[in-house]
Amino acid sequence: MAVGIFDSGLGGLTVLAAAQKRLPDVDFLYLGDSANAPYGVRDADDVYDLTTRAVERLWDAGCDLVILACNTASAAALRRMQEGGLPKGKRVLGVFVPLIEALTERQWGDNSPPREVAVKHVALFATPATVASRAFQRELAFRAIGVDVEAQACGGVVDAIEDGDMILAEALVRSHVDALKRKMPHPQAAILGCTHYPLMQQAFQDALGPDVQVFSQGTLVAESLADYLERHPDMLGTGASGYLTSGDARRVSDRATQFMRRQITFAAA
Repeated sequence: MAVGIFDSGLGGLTVLAAAQKRLPDVDFLYLGDSANAPYGVRDADDVYDLTTRAVERLWDAGCDLVILACNTASAAALRRMQEGGLPKGKRVLGVFVPLIEALTERQWGDNSPPREVAVKHVALFATPATVASRAFQRELAFRAIGVDVEAQACGGVVDAIEDGDMILAEALVRSHVDALKRKMPHPQAAILGCTHYPLMQQAFQDALGPDVQVFSQGTLVAESLADYLERHPDMLGTGASGYLTSGDARRVSDRATQFMRRQITFAAA
């Protein structure tokens, strides 16, 4: 019985690792669309089409519940998929919900009016498509008031990570943090709004300084998933675990093994 986890490439492995640690008895089927990565520079319709195709592939493999471990997909496709109607017994969840729960210190089911929260100045680092969607700001506004969000589109970071060029990725992180600080000199918190970015979390923290709280999604999503499965144990599905990719399986396996520092073997999707 497996839960599906989808990402545009390898970034969702950070969510998968946290989920496996939190839920060791649950199997996961991971699908990375590396052939079409990165999603962050695509338009919303393109992201929706690619995401829908990938989610349907996981459904066909027996995953009743699919986690969109991709902020761009969550921003551009999730609401549209849900509003369009999902097949009976199938669910798709995104990665924004646990993040906003943590930032606002209120549960997602709390439908009380927006209220002030402790954090007033938030830096959001995300892909160009996620920034353009303003999905994070929209969802946050439903729950909090008085929060100034400054978004920085981090072009090139995902490409560098997918190519295994971590030196370039670190240089780009420093450049994007510098650009953000010119707009918001003293952020209190920073959101790593792409599941690739936890691989560069230390670089973000070093560039931002020790006084900035950095929110990374892996652990938050894993805790939220554990709570969801406790309430909906029937959503475990019937699929088998594994790793699938739309790209070159050998190359993707090598990159994944490098990133996660353990052997990971992908098969062709």
